[in-house]
Amino acid sequence: MRPLRYVLAASEQTSFSAAADALGMKVSSVSRRVRNFEDAIGISLFERTPSGVRLTDGGRRFLDDIVPVLQMAEAILQRAGAAGRVEEGTVRVGIITTLAGGFLRELISSYRQCYPGVALVILDGGRRDHLRAIRSRQLDVAFFTGNAPLAGCEVEEFWHERVHVAIDIRHPLAASNSLDWSQLREEHFIVSALEPGPEVHDYIVRRVADYSSYPDVAYHHVTEETLMHMVAIGEGITLVSEGWTSMVYPDLVLCRS
Repeated sequence: MRPLRYVLAASEQTSFSAAADALGMKVSSVSRRVRNFEDAIGISLFERTPSGVRLTDGGRRFLDDIVPVLQMAEAILQRAGAAGRVEEGTVRVGIITTLAGGFLRELISSYRQCYPGVALVILDGGRRDHLRAIRSRQLDVAFFTGNAPLAGCEVEEFWHERVHVAIDIRHPLAASNSLDWSQLREEHFIVSALEPGPEVHDYIVRRVADYSSYPDVAYHHVTEETLMHMVAIGEGITLVSEGWTSMVYPDLVLCRS
């Protein structure tokens, strides 16, 4: 590719000396390298005259053929560099919680503003499905709760947020701004059988269970949104992430735990 720079410069400047000045090289170096290139391809590209150089018919046809190829190569390299800097392309993101509000929504919004050329594909799912997709290169990144090491993955802790308890507005605890886990030991919890319900179930057990008691947790095969309405009509209480605090449901309050 490098000899082509000298050929193009000489054709544009119609002079080896002017081409050498433009390239910051010696005239003899430019002339010699153009001659070596001509010998390598078996054609004279230039007619040498006392006043400068001009393209031969063969040289003109050669440049007519090669310039579009060079322009295409430059465009390909620019696109490759942009993709390497994540300025364009596609990033596939797995989430297990709502984007209604909170840090994750702000993070994704900021990313869109910083990299408008990148298409974001956002996929709902559970921890196991997302991990499987990451390991098979079907996802680029996924956001989970916790910061435990994950085999075959790089893990980075981005933020902390409070868990909130979703409660019917008529519930005796609904007036509290924050709740302690000991206040929830006798409560009836409901969680979705769909993701991230199983993870919420495990979190409730870890925080509420002890040697003498086990939390009352019931699965329902509903979406998280339907689950929130079930809480609002008094079917039980549940846990949600901070993002849910940006949403309003009739007869429902969210208390920090």
